Amino acid sequence: MTKAAAWFGILVIACYAPLLAGLARQWATDPDMSHGFFVLPVVAFVVWKRREDLAAIKPGVNWWGFAIAVLGAVQMLLGTLAAQVFIARTAFLVSLIGAVLFLGGTRALKALAFPLFLLLFLFPIPAIVYARVTLPLQIFASATAETVLNWIGIPVLRDGNILELPHQRLSVEEACSGIRSLLSLLFLSLIYAYFFDPRVAIRWVLLAATVPIAIAANAARVTLMGVLSEYRAGLAYGVFHLFEGWALFVVALSLIVILHLGLCRYLIDQR
Repeated sequence: MTKAAAWFGILVIACYAPLLAGLARQWATDPDMSHGFFVLPVVAFVVWKRREDLAAIKPGVNWWGFAIAVLGAVQMLLGTLAAQVFIARTAFLVSLIGAVLFLGGTRALKALAFPLFLLLFLFPIPAIVYARVTLPLQIFASATAETVLNWIGIPVLRDGNILELPHQRLSVEEACSGIRSLLSLLFLSLIYAYFFDPRVAIRWVLLAATVPIAIAANAARVTLMGVLSEYRAGLAYGVFHLFEGWALFVVALSLIVILHLGLCRYLIDQR
């Protein structure tokens, strides 16, 4: 079984090597996907943690898994011919799921369901979805910044995602839409919930809460840029802009942890 799994795994990786190489290049060049380098080590660690459970599973060949693996190959071919990068790349995950089911059976697939789900974070959001999500997030962040800045006494006029301040103009670009922090926070939230709370319901609550927390943190980042730029224009750009993003990312992650601790405390008090 182990040898068969190793050979099948090598075969799948070899078949998808060009697509995986392109994926790795995008992780290195696209800031929105920089978390991709952390996904595989985390998945490997999760699988290693489950090694005893996996060893106890009696393998059984499931030919539906072979059909799914072949379906993944067809998906890759069609996606490549149609120049649909997302479809072609995600075919790797489809074939991998098929390989697990084929060699290990349904029990093995269930045992590896979570690490296989985490592999979704390897792939960039499809361009059509990215375009539909980015603009509303840009508008929300700029509108929130406009409201808060006016409330604290800094006059601002907003035109779409452009903020006209007394001393300069700020543009909420795609990079400031919050997609980057949203994807990274969702990934980290899943990992945190998996390792620190066995209750499925709590895990889903933390995952759901990550979305508004990430969006709010990004709106706070744009607002902070507006405030700081009134004192010194350079604080809205360059290394200071990058530092603001990291600082608020840490704050958002801390809020997820605080929410989890609060939920645990509430559940204890209810007993």
